[in-house]
Amino acid sequence: MSVTTSQAETLESIKEVIKEKSVELLHLQFVDIEGILKHVTVTVEQLEQVVDGKIMFDGSSIKGFSPINKSDLYLQPDLNTFAVLPWSVEEGYSEARFICSVKTPTGDDFEGDPRNVLKKTVEKAADQGYSISVGPELEFFLFETDELGRPTQQTQDFAGYFEPSPHDNGEKVRLEIYRALKQMGFTIEASHHEVARGQHEINFKYNNALSAADLATTYKWVVKTIAKKFGLHATFMPKPIAGENGSGMHVNISLFDNEKQANAFYDETDSRQLSEKAYQFIAGLIKNVKNFVAVTNPLINSYKRLVPGYEAPCYIAWSASNRSALIRIPATRGAGTRVEIRCPDPSANPYLAFALIASAGLDGVNNKLVTPEEVTDDIFSMTSEELKMREIDHLPSSLEFALNAFEEGDIGKATLGEHVFGEYVELKRKEWDSFRTTVHGWELESYHTKF
Repeated sequence: MSVTTSQAETLESIKEVIKEKSVELLHLQFVDIEGILKHVTVTVEQLEQVVDGKIMFDGSSIKGFSPINKSDLYLQPDLNTFAVLPWSVEEGYSEARFICSVKTPTGDDFEGDPRNVLKKTVEKAADQGYSISVGPELEFFLFETDELGRPTQQTQDFAGYFEPSPHDNGEKVRLEIYRALKQMGFTIEASHHEVARGQHEINFKYNNALSAADLATTYKWVVKTIAKKFGLHATFMPKPIAGENGSGMHVNISLFDNEKQANAFYDETDSRQLSEKAYQFIAGLIKNVKNFVAVTNPLINSYKRLVPGYEAPCYIAWSASNRSALIRIPATRGAGTRVEIRCPDPSANPYLAFALIASAGLDGVNNKLVTPEEVTDDIFSMTSEELKMREIDHLPSSLEFALNAFEEGDIGKATLGEHVFGEYVELKRKEWDSFRTTVHGWELESYHTKF
């Protein structure tokens, strides 16, 4: 790999940190098709090989990657993702990580790498004159573990929304997570207890789309790592407790007009101070959401969150402020004008999710789609007749229906590429089929003695 001047400067600063912090091991990280973090660890003496992208691995052993006859793949680190791991630091010793993109033996981007999918989407937007900014909000639960360290269904606290200690026993855990994230380069904006018992959220500042996905992936890893140090299990499962609010990953997204050097969604002359492109972007999301929700909400469990009564949006509508709508516009204007889509959950692969959300919105901009009428009323309180009369559609009610829509639509294959699209559908069809053919506890409780 040829190194640019800026990369050389970054590499020199990395070497200084390595010396200062006595870094001995480097973890080269990437994600599989589900967004599960993987890494291979090398010694710091191999830094030059690492930077040159010469660290090889077996792609056939990674879910959704390569067949065994084309298994050799290489890791190309993004130097901007270098970070020392706070929990590894000792006197005279520490470890660090890079997030990597995956390359083929010929040096091309590997089409099955989710990070490369998002990079391609970002490049397409740049060709149209836009930069994409994303700010995800990931909620999680903390559960107690048993004597063997296995997660239980006992939450770590019974506090409610914004409650402090002594009710919120998770405050100390969140504080340690905050400290670790800050040391790894995050800008933390807020930390609080969420609505459900044992549920938490730590918000970090928005970034460009690729960096935001890197941050979201790192965030999930750090949360789980720190929780384990407290003898707890952190989960990003969308609906771990029946009858409680589930965990979402609200995605705030905006376009920056590179030519005008301004937020493309802001127009002070509009009654809502939204530009024509903002409305078109919203229209693109509304048009395509049923065709990409299988990726933003990828689990069977995801659709147990997307039901009325628990604040999660299940109806396809938009509003400037109404939180019962799928898409809303936070109050901030000017440079901070953005669109928030509220259906995604934190089990999603952020690289694929952000790519599809951006592509769907840009589809609206490119085709000058018209936004439907804003819904300002509480959608959750509407009857089925009212919903029908106002032509408010709903999201797919199961992973099976979501996959059907994903395959029928165009946005999935166009954004992900044939490799990732095909591998993803096959993986999720198998997941649904396994669930469909399993006899569950509810069935035994309901039917075993009755019939």
